[in-house]
Parts: sequence; C-alpha cells; structure tokens
Amino acid sequence: MKSKSLLRSTVLLAVAAGIVASPLQAGAAPHRHPVEGVQFVRLDHPQPVRESARTEAAEFFWYDCGHSQALEPSLQAWAEKHRADVALRRVPAIWPGSPEERVQRAHARLYFTLERLGLVERLQTTAFRSIHNDGVDVTTEATATNWAARQGVDAQRFRAAYGSAEVRRSVDDAAAQFKRYGVNELPTVVVQGEYRTSPTKAGGVEAMPEVLDYLVQRERLQKG
Repeated sequence: MKSKSLLRSTVLLAVAAGIVASPLQAGAAPHRHPVEGVQFVRLDHPQPVRESARTEAAEFFWYDCGHSQALEPSLQAWAEKHRADVALRRVPAIWPGSPEERVQRAHARLYFTLERLGLVERLQTTAFRSIHNDGVDVTTEATATNWAARQGVDAQRFRAAYGSAEVRRSVDDAAAQFKRYGVNELPTVVVQGEYRTSPTKAGGVEAMPEVLDYLVQRERLQKG
C-alpha cells in the first residue's frame, strides 16, 4: 500500500537522522546522561497517570511497525527489570485521520481483546510476527478470531471479548491518547505522563531502554 510505504519511509528517515545526530551514537562519553530536548522531551501538557505506587511508562506501538517490533524484546526485559518500580502500560497507536487509521483501529481491537483475556504477555510477540512479518489479516472479527484460535485461544471467549463494550471504549480512548500525548513517531514511550522518548530522540531503538532508565531514576529522585 503506497500510503503505508510512505509512512514507514518517513519514520525510517527520522530514525536514521536520529542515529546520525545522536551523541549516544556519535562517540560521546559512554556514560553521559540523556539530555532534555535531545534524547527526550517534556510534554507540553503532562498527562495524569493511572497509579501512584509505581512510575508509569506508556508505550505507543503498532503491530505493523518494524521499529515497534524491534523494541518489544528489550522493552519486555526492561519492564521485567523494573517490575517493582515501573508499571508498563501499552497503548496501540491510532493515527486519527491517517490512511492507516482503519487498520490501526483493527489492530488496537486485537490488542485490547488480548489484554482483556490476559494474553498479552503470551501472544504479543506472536502478534507482531504474524502481522508484520507474515502479513496475516486480523482486521475483522472473523480473521482475528481465526488467528487467535490458531494460537490456542478459545474462539468463543475471544469473540465475546472482541465484541465487548469495554474493548470498543479502549480503542476510542487509544486514539484520543495518541493526540493528547503528542505522539509523532513509533514506537514512543512516555514516562510518568511527562517525558517522551522515541527512536529518533534516543538515538535508535536499541538506545531507548537506557533513556528510560534515566527517566525512571529522575522521577524517583523527584519524588524523594
């Protein structure tokens, strides 16, 4: 699809530019702290977080985005390392008004169905691979249910969750969050509703966990 190629090319060029320009990748001191305005930015309008006991990290991703897929293994490892002090919240990206909005909404519906069934941890990587690598169509209830059944999910339970009002509301809220958080690149991670980083800012997907570590530590020090 031409529009999809254009979107991916735009993101890829942005990432490439970030890798070239980033001091993390350009031979700077290896232990230099990430810099606001360079490796991360402060949101113009900080957003509320959903719990107070731990620092929130909200990841915006798309199953059909190669960079989102590339981040997934290291993000899982990072979240496991910070299980005691960080709450990872995933938000499937819906770019309102974009040519891909219909597909993104369908992918978001799949994600929230898996979340409702408690299957994200088991099937998130499989969903990325099936959709991005294998080109599996999950944009309708029938195709999504067939995919889930092939992964060993009970089809009746899946359809019930897929058609639930809770899942529909979550999809609509994801689109609204995309705008509120000012997301302009995938993947993007927002720490504590205030600090946003992405491949272009961090210096590549592989550099994002280091920036996230810094932002979590910064938030912990601010809390005292």
